[in-house]
Amino acid sequence: MLLTVFLAGCGSEETAGKETGPIKIGGLTSLSGALQDYGEQMQKGFMLGLEYATDGTMEVAGRKIEVVWEDTTTVPEVARERAIRLLDEEDVDLLVGPASSADAFAILELAEEFEKILMIEPAAADFLTGQHWNRYIFRTGRNSAQDAAAMADVITTNKPGAKVATLAPDSAFGRAMVEPFITALADKDGSLVQQEFPPAETTDFTSYILRIREAAPDYLYVIWAGANNPWSQLMELDLEQYGIQITTGAPEIAALRSMEPMIGMTGFTVYYHSVPDNEVNDWLVENHMEKYNSPPDIFTSGGMAAAIAVVTALEETGGNTDTEALIETLRGMEFESPTGKRFFREEDHQAIQPLFEIELTEGDDHPIPKLLRVIPAEDIAPPISVPADAKR
Repeated sequence: MLLTVFLAGCGSEETAGKETGPIKIGGLTSLSGALQDYGEQMQKGFMLGLEYATDGTMEVAGRKIEVVWEDTTTVPEVARERAIRLLDEEDVDLLVGPASSADAFAILELAEEFEKILMIEPAAADFLTGQHWNRYIFRTGRNSAQDAAAMADVITTNKPGAKVATLAPDSAFGRAMVEPFITALADKDGSLVQQEFPPAETTDFTSYILRIREAAPDYLYVIWAGANNPWSQLMELDLEQYGIQITTGAPEIAALRSMEPMIGMTGFTVYYHSVPDNEVNDWLVENHMEKYNSPPDIFTSGGMAAAIAVVTALEETGGNTDTEALIETLRGMEFESPTGKRFFREEDHQAIQPLFEIELTEGDDHPIPKLLRVIPAEDIAPPISVPADAKR
């Protein structure tokens, strides 16, 4: 009997320690490599988001929040190795990140193996909350299908039944962005009349643009990333003279600097710091300017949204980091963000959120997206593509 009492006492102390000890979050993102800028934005936004959501205390239910950061170097093998370090050696309660979809894919099964939540931000590939999803995966950011639905909504709202052409790099990224757009456009009674996939290293886009001009679409949707962009040549060949309007998603500030020729274009954006009108974004802009002497960017906003989601869930559980308790809380949970209210869809844990129709206007350093309208979240919710036999 004395032994039983002793063991019970030890168990109570251990439980109490776990309840009052720090909550450990593993931050896993690109702090070097091809997506370093995205990863650093996300990291800044996440830490600011924790500060905002906890009113500066950096604790929930009396438990301090600790974040242990690891650099994936934007290499999937490294991402996997460092996720294991966070889960096994650091014994974190959950993971947040990464920036690269390939990095995220490399660690999906680890979330299931260690039975820990992976809160994806900002990796956007559809399959992460689709065919390769597991019950430990939640995504606070949008996915490629939401971008596609927003673009289709903008085009068909301005011209019902529009004929559209696409220009995208011949890469996994380019084709993954075009594929959901075809479906989204058809759902809104538009039609795709031409697809062009130049090699990603292309510098002369003339032949591709001329074929698009020959197809005579109402809109050309351009999907491109990199310094070798087609904007100048599109203007030189003057597609608007042929009744073809050019459109795209307004990107991060660095990429906006290359879009000077596109002033006057309408399109959509995930985030630009002067576009959303809400208290969360006001706080983010003010505090980011104060701390970094620059405005927040797209992935800063996403990092903040992820932090708010984590704190909101932990407040609901009273600081309980048990994975099953968190899954139950997160499913269907609403949370605030710099772009407005979001919620996790129960079927696939994909966050559903509004995006923005914008017009590019002149600015001192780069074209500035000006808000035309908020695109309601329910109008651009992506298809559910989780396998029917996936464990819930």
